[in-house]
Amino acid sequence: MADVAVVGLGGLGSATAYWLARRGVSVVGFEQFELGHVRGASHDHSRIIRRSYHTPEYVRLTAGAYDAWQAVEADAGQQIITTTGGIDLFPPGGAIDPESYTSSLAANDVPFDWIDGNEVRRRWPVFADGTLVNADVMAVHSAETGIVPAGPGTAVLQRMARAHGAELREHSPVREIRPVDGEVDIVTDDGVTRVGHVVVTADAWTNKLLGSLGIHIPMAVTREQVSYFPHADLDRFAVGRFPVWIWMDDPSFYGFPMFGDLSGVKASEDCGGSEVDPDTRTFDPDVPMEERLRTFLEGLVGPGFGAPRTTTCLYTLTSDRDFLLDRLPDHPQISVALGAAHGFKFASWFGRTMAGLACGEALDDELSIFSFAREGLHRPIDRAAWMV
Repeated sequence: MADVAVVGLGGLGSATAYWLARRGVSVVGFEQFELGHVRGASHDHSRIIRRSYHTPEYVRLTAGAYDAWQAVEADAGQQIITTTGGIDLFPPGGAIDPESYTSSLAANDVPFDWIDGNEVRRRWPVFADGTLVNADVMAVHSAETGIVPAGPGTAVLQRMARAHGAELREHSPVREIRPVDGEVDIVTDDGVTRVGHVVVTADAWTNKLLGSLGIHIPMAVTREQVSYFPHADLDRFAVGRFPVWIWMDDPSFYGFPMFGDLSGVKASEDCGGSEVDPDTRTFDPDVPMEERLRTFLEGLVGPGFGAPRTTTCLYTLTSDRDFLLDRLPDHPQISVALGAAHGFKFASWFGRTMAGLACGEALDDELSIFSFAREGLHRPIDRAAWMV
């Protein structure tokens, strides 16, 4: 019998297994597919890590995100965070309020620059080749913004979890989570494993696991994609010459300097995909989304992009797009974490926090905004709430 089980070994689950094992807790992890699979949300090369966020609470949490990843770096002897600098671009009349970002950063004394489009083009001349970043566009520039490597970062967490004694079982789908006398039975095809606590980090498959407990979390699972666009002059988009960027409007687009896959410039549309079942979704590119993204990129930095290579992933979105991080109200030996499609930058922080929950520690009061009891979690799905 292990002390704790973790169900789902993507970024959040692998981090939870790591932080539990690092504390000396006996932990077993279950993954229904192979470790490092591409069916969920923790694969591919890069995710954004940043201090800029739309509420003071999230800005405060970002300090923990950096700190928790840096702790893994020190333990593994391996760099994980690549600092690139980043800009959040706010067109006039856009769907996302810039004041929510600037005030949240200021409330936490996080340094940033508030600059106009002319200054953006001066600092990063590549934007002068497009038409979108004109003098009326304003931007939050944060020097701390960077990249965490999704697939490689998750692999580091898994390697270090095992180094600290965790047992990670791949190709082990969990058929049922069964509370028994204050403990939990994990039912798989290989039998039953009894543990004192289970952490569910199954993302798109969360409701399928909780259904037997009579729990259904309002969420939407969407099929999203990222595209790598070749260009005749990729050096223009190198780290140091091109920042991480986010276009703060509806639709919202985002992208990266050259990192990981050096065959093209990576960009994506946020929340642009349709709802799917995670077990039946397809992996074929959505060509209209590709073309929409190409058109936007040409407006942002000018023409010259070739046919992209596109890969898909899943977003698991709560109604309010806030995290879920709590014990089940009627079963405190079961806890659940959802990253709401912006959680990977926080993955190590999630793991450290969920490890504490599994060991009986109380959640900080400020994390009550991510509880099961909050009103926003139980509202009907509304895409407008995802524009943050």
